Amino acid sequence: MSAIDTGRLEGAAAPAPSGPAWSRGQAYGFCGHQTDLGACAAAIRKGSKSFHLASMILPRETRQAAQALYAFCRHADDLIDDPRANRLALNRLRVRLDLIYRGTPAAYACDRAFARTVAAYAIPKTVPLALLDGFAMDIANRRYRTIAEVKTYATRVASTVGLMMALVMRTGDRQALARAADLGIAMQLTNIARDVGADARLGRLYLPADWLEAAGVDAERFLRAPRFSPALGEVVQRLVGEAAHHYRLGHAGIAALPARCRPAIRTAALVYEEIGAAIAANGYDSVSRRAHIKLGGKLALMLRAQGPAPSGPTSSARLLGAAADPAAAELVAAAADAFSRAPSRIAADRADPGRFLTIIMRLQAQTRDERRFRRLEAREKASGLV
Repeated sequence: MSAIDTGRLEGAAAPAPSGPAWSRGQAYGFCGHQTDLGACAAAIRKGSKSFHLASMILPRETRQAAQALYAFCRHADDLIDDPRANRLALNRLRVRLDLIYRGTPAAYACDRAFARTVAAYAIPKTVPLALLDGFAMDIANRRYRTIAEVKTYATRVASTVGLMMALVMRTGDRQALARAADLGIAMQLTNIARDVGADARLGRLYLPADWLEAAGVDAERFLRAPRFSPALGEVVQRLVGEAAHHYRLGHAGIAALPARCRPAIRTAALVYEEIGAAIAANGYDSVSRRAHIKLGGKLALMLRAQGPAPSGPTSSARLLGAAADPAAAELVAAAADAFSRAPSRIAADRADPGRFLTIIMRLQAQTRDERRFRRLEAREKASGLV
């Protein structure tokens, strides 16, 4: 872990005249916060095109806070996904999280930006700690006996992000937070369904053991030689169906978000749902094939997300009032309690009616740049220059 100079690192409190020294020092014309945010945005563009696309639609301050929290979570996830990751790496992340909540973050752009975000939006430490608990499950290479256990894992690694996103959008109603947790569960179940083969080749298996047994799939034999079978496809299909249930609940909660935030979250939900549809189109074979959505498809879903919710108002109200999934109930309560005790310190972002067109143009430019870079790289390799 990098050395920490607490005398010079930027702290975590929300900008205010009575805040710590780094905040008061902004009057001298320099603030590293925008530099840190730029680094977070760049990391997201590289690490998660779907989240990057959705985040671009958010209002400016909400987008920056969302990118900060996602960058820290993504950075931590990448560290744990490293084959060399062990308990020491996880313990270092726990120390870094402690420093973030003390207001003396370690010398990483994502830590500094995340520190400001958790302070400004009253994100309780319980939530990101649960995320690290989920990473501990990965390091331990845990197996999951039932779908309830899989959902406990999904809550740790994905619903935590959904709850933090809701708080960043200044949404702290318990029912709305429960639906944010559902959306996180749905997305993680989709990830598991999509990555069965990739995970198996790393020695990991997230499918419920009792479902595999009922389908006649030998888990150990599959891990030794990952191959698709119709029986395995039945299990993947069942998981995609379980995700669909949580997507329905998640969509009901989107209506409880601020109006300007809804299209972004609906875009993310629709993109992940479409991944589930692509898995189905592949015959639920996610061992020899990996479902994905092209940019054109994502843009079409972004346009669709500007419209009304998929379900009617009566159905949405009923789904919104459903109890939190047992796996997420404690985290939902902690987030709701933190929000109820936090003062409102950030003004709402102003509308920008031309932003959607700007996003489309920027994405097209980025796509052209990426294609140009790949062509140049291919020519250099062909010439023996790389």
